[in-house]
Amino acid sequence: MHDAPLIMTVVGGIVLAFFFAAIAHRLKLPILAGYLLAGVVAGPFTPGFVADGPLAHQLAELGVVLLMFGVGLHFSLKDLLSVKSIAIPGALVQMAVATVLGMLLGWAIGWPLAQSFVFGLALSVASTVVLLRAMEEQRLMESERGRIAIGWLIVEDLAMVLALVLLPAIGASMMGGEGSTLSFGEVFKTVSLTIGKVVLFVAVMLIVGKRVIPWVLKTVAHTGSRELFRLAVLAIALGVAFGATELFGVSFELGAFFAGMMMGESKLAHDAAEETLPLRDAFAVLFFVSIGMLFNYQVLLTEPLVVLAALAIIVIGKSLAALGIVLASGRPLRTALTIATSLAQIGEFSFILIGVGVAQQMVSKEAQDVLLAAAIMSILLNPFLFKLLDRAKPWLDARDERAQAAADALTPQASPVSDGATAWPLTRLHDHVVVAGYGQLGQLLGDQLRARGDTLLVLEERGDRVEVLHQQGIETIEGNAAMDVVLASANLSQARAVFVTLPQAYESGVVVYAARKQNPQLTIIARADSEACLQHLQEQGADVVLLGERELARVMMERLPEAQPDTSVSAAPAV
Repeated sequence: MHDAPLIMTVVGGIVLAFFFAAIAHRLKLPILAGYLLAGVVAGPFTPGFVADGPLAHQLAELGVVLLMFGVGLHFSLKDLLSVKSIAIPGALVQMAVATVLGMLLGWAIGWPLAQSFVFGLALSVASTVVLLRAMEEQRLMESERGRIAIGWLIVEDLAMVLALVLLPAIGASMMGGEGSTLSFGEVFKTVSLTIGKVVLFVAVMLIVGKRVIPWVLKTVAHTGSRELFRLAVLAIALGVAFGATELFGVSFELGAFFAGMMMGESKLAHDAAEETLPLRDAFAVLFFVSIGMLFNYQVLLTEPLVVLAALAIIVIGKSLAALGIVLASGRPLRTALTIATSLAQIGEFSFILIGVGVAQQMVSKEAQDVLLAAAIMSILLNPFLFKLLDRAKPWLDARDERAQAAADALTPQASPVSDGATAWPLTRLHDHVVVAGYGQLGQLLGDQLRARGDTLLVLEERGDRVEVLHQQGIETIEGNAAMDVVLASANLSQARAVFVTLPQAYESGVVVYAARKQNPQLTIIARADSEACLQHLQEQGADVVLLGERELARVMMERLPEAQPDTSVSAAPAV
């Protein structure tokens, strides 16, 4: 099969990934460790089977594209704009801090200025795959912290698009070659052209894509062919991503993200996400395998201190910078710690950038090996950092409780509730039912409550849903129900019941705990998506917690007709 490198790379990568991931799971290590080790075994620096590196990298790129497409499906433009005040300055400042730290490390060990600059810039960019996987595992994708992290990621992506265009010119100037003087006019022209292309791409997607993509999806769905629908989803995701790169110079990832956002305008977005999930997961595995293939373990023996210093910049320097920036913006400590932990790793854009540096003869192969070693170690450490953050949850909960108690003591009951930037007037409703989260389940509950004549109050943070609720005449408090100020404005002391329909276990637990504290007699009914979530919500004080699969099984059994007695054998005739 030497003439089939694509087949060998895919089969070898998947088989080795499964083998080592199973071992990692058995040893209670992160599964990512197994994927990376599979890549090391399949790479050129270890004996035996060697996969095709460039092919593996291209396959991995497909995984990143599908991952960003999936994120875009659940992410609206309003979500992106809602975090622009923290994501834009935060990402740029954090990148600047990490770049300077990388340059200082290069200066300390005697690297040229150009190499130090590229190395530092490569250290500043977080991995899309690692960050999004962490957000999914922590069920934070649709939370404020998840939106900030994704917005931060998009800003870094845009900055890297610009950096890759300017890198050859900047590098030539730093290296001091003949005719290498950096012209301000040339730089301005290049920057303006790049930004113009990005703006044009976004405009095309918002004006044309927002209408065309949902229409295409709806038209294909009406054919009744699931196979054709699946193909349409993949064609849109990959086609837009490729077109964005070829026509507008935008990265594959950003193109796929916007394709997902535009498809998210369709009511079929959930089905589209389901169709891409298997391919996304498979190619994501190949992404980590491709990283492992690049790793030259010899650098750990020749430059151990440099690798550790680079790792410290990624895990400590970047994290502290992000932590300070988020806290300075007025966000809670919990949000700041989540963002800092999410960004404490580097990945695919770092490899692309350092690869361009090597191709331009700005960066040595040794510096590239150092970066790869630090990147792999940061990816392996990231799950453990999130476990530490989970262990800090009781302390953070106690801290939030003390802060809320202090705020309650200072805030008169009749005054509007405020977080310092936005005021939420205390609702005048009483004997009302509160629905926290107005997704599909929340809407079904709201319709039935209104049909019964119950007084309804909705807590919802998505602006598009809030607009619809206002049009329907439903009183709505806009904001995340897990925020103390939002929940406090719902007048829970006078409420009859609360339905908690939020998809994230953590946010649901916060709502249940706070609601029980405000009104011990309140009826609290919550949804759960796992046994662990069910137990967590019960511990926080929910009266009833419903798990979807359990309820479906119960209702299906209720609909099962009773078994009829067998009358096929007649009684023996009397003699």
